[in-house]
Amino acid sequence: MGKLRIGVLASGGGTNLQAIIDACAAGDIAGEVVVVISDMPDARALERARKKNIPAIVIPTKGLKREEHEKLVHEALMKANAELVVLAGYMRIITPWLVGKYEGRMMNIHPAQLPAFGGSGMYGEKVHKAVLDHGCKVSGCTVHFVSTDVDGGPIILQEPVYVLESDTPESLANRIHPVEHRLYTKAIALYAAGKLKIEGRRVRIML
Repeated sequence: MGKLRIGVLASGGGTNLQAIIDACAAGDIAGEVVVVISDMPDARALERARKKNIPAIVIPTKGLKREEHEKLVHEALMKANAELVVLAGYMRIITPWLVGKYEGRMMNIHPAQLPAFGGSGMYGEKVHKAVLDHGCKVSGCTVHFVSTDVDGGPIILQEPVYVLESDTPESLANRIHPVEHRLYTKAIALYAAGKLKIEGRRVRIML
């Protein structure tokens, strides 16, 4: 069995991308990142990819309808023979068309305990602010398969992070980030090892 070919979609700094690249290099994931695609030409994720000689592709959205843009993304993923698509800070909602192309083969990570604080408009600092505004004592992150329901796909892994009385959205995010990196790479490693099985809304981990 060869290495899992991973395609990454990213819009920002790419810290989760870096964690995935490092985990592949260390042998913690039986896979390799074969392409990084961004809708933002200045995304640092592209720089991280180029430093590791990974093809880094910019597909701007200007002048394109969502479906037109996604067809170009799909073409780039197909050209790279990507088997698993990983969203790493990708700031676009995936349409049902592209979700359908990668059903059960597209992952995302969300900086909260889904199904709480998910859905359209809930991303980044907005999530952490909502958690604090609601007086939650626990937050964390969730890795899930992508479905047509935003942040509503089958959950693969979750890990809690306790909220401190002194927390700000920024401080909470800073403590969740390293957990995201660890959890995301673990989920991808399980997928690469063929240990994830989707049964309806449940993901069973076959150990």
